[in-house]
Amino acid sequence: MNWIANFVRPRIKSLMAGRVSETPDNLWRKCAACGEMIFHRDLDAAQNVCPQCGHHMRIGPKERFASIFDAGVFEELPQPSVPADPLKFRGEKKYADELKQARGKSGRQEALQVARGTLDGLPVMVAVQPFDFLGGSLGMGVGEGLVIAMERAVEERRPFILFVSSGGARMQEGILSLMQMPRVTIGVDMLRDAGLPYIVVLTDPTYGGVSASYAMLGDVQIAEPGARIGFSGARVIEQTIRERLPEGFQRAEYLLDHGMLDMVVHRHEMRETLSRLSHLLMNKPKPRSQATPQIISANATMPKPPANGRGNGTAP
Repeated sequence: MNWIANFVRPRIKSLMAGRVSETPDNLWRKCAACGEMIFHRDLDAAQNVCPQCGHHMRIGPKERFASIFDAGVFEELPQPSVPADPLKFRGEKKYADELKQARGKSGRQEALQVARGTLDGLPVMVAVQPFDFLGGSLGMGVGEGLVIAMERAVEERRPFILFVSSGGARMQEGILSLMQMPRVTIGVDMLRDAGLPYIVVLTDPTYGGVSASYAMLGDVQIAEPGARIGFSGARVIEQTIRERLPEGFQRAEYLLDHGMLDMVVHRHEMRETLSRLSHLLMNKPKPRSQATPQIISANATMPKPPANGRGNGTAP
């Protein structure tokens, strides 16, 4: 008789049965671009940008707000109330069940969160349309939330910054979803009539009716590196025209080269870029940080120190 196999091992298994492992299973994340395994704390510190290849992973509204607003302090706007399932739509499963599942998984009511705060002292309104809630699709809740947020921005004289990621209009709401495109476009016109900046940051991916309307109407169009942006997917286009598409087609860098974007900005530089643009478009002086060193031209002549080793006659 094998005492270890027949007695010790079953005894250990019985003691361990039902116990939950104390080690979390999400300590490491794999980069979808290069396959690098990244420790979760390092990934958080890098704002979900792969340190190996620079791939920009998706982040949620909370992370966006924390990275943009001064000291991560902001006030969220309440989500407006709209009919949950106006068409009583049913596909593979009920639309009401899909909404319930998405809300439970994300902890949000809709594919939109809006917050207000300050950006280097300038009051701004920031909206985030994340992809993890039903593909960031545009429905009545998203449209109503954007319109109300834009109205509030006009009342409070705040630049409006939109981070958008979406697969397009929400088919479960039919024409009611499509009607949100002109509604939000009118909100954009309200911002322009009030002389307020409307800055759009396109993230991966942005497609469909969203890219065909308010997502491409910004005073300044910015995209994150590698973001896929278009109306139809590249595969659908290739099947339609029966031709091979150019390398990098629909990527942010391709759109920048062809005049569809104003700039492609790394996530680590996004806050500084948005601050500079917002202050410039609002004609507000940006406060200078005491910790920021002055940039000296390479051709500038540096002053020579006096012979006694003391500068400008001051005490050492």
